[in-house]
Amino acid sequence: MTSSTGLIFALAWRDFAKLPTPIWGALAGSFLMLVLLYSVGQVPLSYNIRNLTVRWKTTVMTGLAFTLVLGLLTVMLAFVAGMKRMTEQSGHPDNVMVMSDGATDESFSSLGFSDIGDIETQPGVEKLGDRWLCSKETYLVANQPVDHPQPGRPDRRFIQIRGVDDPEISAIVHRVELFPESKWFSGAGVQAVAGEGTPGIEVVVGEAVARELGNDRLPEVRAKAKNPKRLDVGDTFQMAERTFVVSGVMKSSGSTFDSEVWGKRSVLGKKFGKETYTTLLLKAKSPKDANALAELLKNYTKAALNAQLETKYFDSLNATNIQFTIAILFVTVFIAIGGVFGVMNTMYAAISQRIKDIGVLRLVGFSRLHILISFLLESLVIAMAGGAVGCAVGSLVDGFTASSVLSAGAGGGFKTVSLRLTVDAFTLASCFLLTVVMGFIGGFLPAFSAVRLKPLDALR
Repeated sequence: MTSSTGLIFALAWRDFAKLPTPIWGALAGSFLMLVLLYSVGQVPLSYNIRNLTVRWKTTVMTGLAFTLVLGLLTVMLAFVAGMKRMTEQSGHPDNVMVMSDGATDESFSSLGFSDIGDIETQPGVEKLGDRWLCSKETYLVANQPVDHPQPGRPDRRFIQIRGVDDPEISAIVHRVELFPESKWFSGAGVQAVAGEGTPGIEVVVGEAVARELGNDRLPEVRAKAKNPKRLDVGDTFQMAERTFVVSGVMKSSGSTFDSEVWGKRSVLGKKFGKETYTTLLLKAKSPKDANALAELLKNYTKAALNAQLETKYFDSLNATNIQFTIAILFVTVFIAIGGVFGVMNTMYAAISQRIKDIGVLRLVGFSRLHILISFLLESLVIAMAGGAVGCAVGSLVDGFTASSVLSAGAGGGFKTVSLRLTVDAFTLASCFLLTVVMGFIGGFLPAFSAVRLKPLDALR
C-alpha cells in the first residue's frame, strides 16, 4: 500500500493525459456546468454556506450517502484496474508466443517435440551467446487443497505451474528476476529433504503465491519462520502428495507470474502427467522482427501453430476484465439509484425546513430559477465533498493484494490469480462523474418541487 492518499492522487494525476476523449469531455462539461450555474445564480453564496453549516447534521448525512457509494465504487474499479495492469505488465512487444493451432489458452495447448525442432532458429529470434532466447515451457493448473483454510476463505486453490527447460533463458525472455539470496532450481530439479525418502521438487515461486502458501502455515509455525509474511528460500509446501522446496522467490509483483510456480519441466511434466510442451516464447530482436516472426510462423510447414505477439495474447485475457466491468457497472447502477433516492430524501427533508426561506427569497426579488440554482449548487457541493471523501477512503486499497479464481479459457478450467488493487486516473475520473450526476439528479427534483410554491403560500 502506498504511503498516503495524497501520493495516490499524485500518481493518478500523471495518468490523466491518457484518459479517453469522452471522459475528458464529461469532466470538462461538469466543470463548465458548475461555472455556468455559479454565474447565472443570483442568491449570495453566503446564504448557502450558512444553511450548510447551520443544518450540519443534514449536510453530513447527505454527504455520507455519497461517501459510501463512491468508496465502494472506487474499490470495485480498483479491482478491474488491477487486473488490466496485471495483463499489460506481463506481455512484451518483442516476444512471440507459440501454441498449438486452435488453442486460446496455454492450458489447452500441446506441442509435439518433433513439431518445434527448428522454431527457435527462425529469422529474427535473438541469441545470448550460442543460446537462442527461446523459452520452452509446459503450463498447467494444479488443484491444491488448503491445509488450514481461514474462516470464509476457499478450502482449495488452483495453482498455476510453469515447467521450463532453462530457467535462466526463460527469466530473460519473461523479464523476471529473483530476490536476493534466491537462486534458480538445479539442473536435476530435485533435492533431498530431511526426514523424507523421496526427493523434494525444487521450484521458484511468485511473490503472491509465496504469501498465499505462507498463510497456510499454522500461526505458531508462521511466527517462527524465517519470513513470517511469505515462504522463503528453503521453505517447503505440499502439493499433489509431494514436497516442494522453494529455491527462490521471483520479483513478479504486478504480473501474472506473481501467481505462478516455476520448476524443471521434465520433473513437473512427469509428476502432473503433461510431458509435452504447451508454449514456446521467442524473444525477437525488436518489435518489428516480432511481427514478422509471428507472420512467418503462421505458415510453418511442420505443424499447425497459433503464433501471436505476447501482448496480443494477454490482451485477449482482458475479456475477463470486460466481464468484471459489466458486472460492476450493473451493480453500480443499482447502488447509484439507491444513492440518488437517499440524497433526494435528505434534500427533501432539508428543503422542507426552509419553506419560509424560499418565500422570503421570492418576495425580495429572486426568481424561481435563481432559487433552483442556489439549491442545486448546495446539492452539488455536498455531492463533490462526500464523493471526494469516498474516493480518498476507497483509494486506501491501492496496492493491496487480492486473490480471485478466474476461468482458464473457453474450454473450461480455472486458475487462481493474485493482483494488486490499483486506483488510477480512470477510476478517480469515473467516480467524480458519478458524484456529479448523483448530486444533480438528487438535488434537482427536491429543489424544483420547492420553488413551485407561491411566495405567500410558503410564508404561511
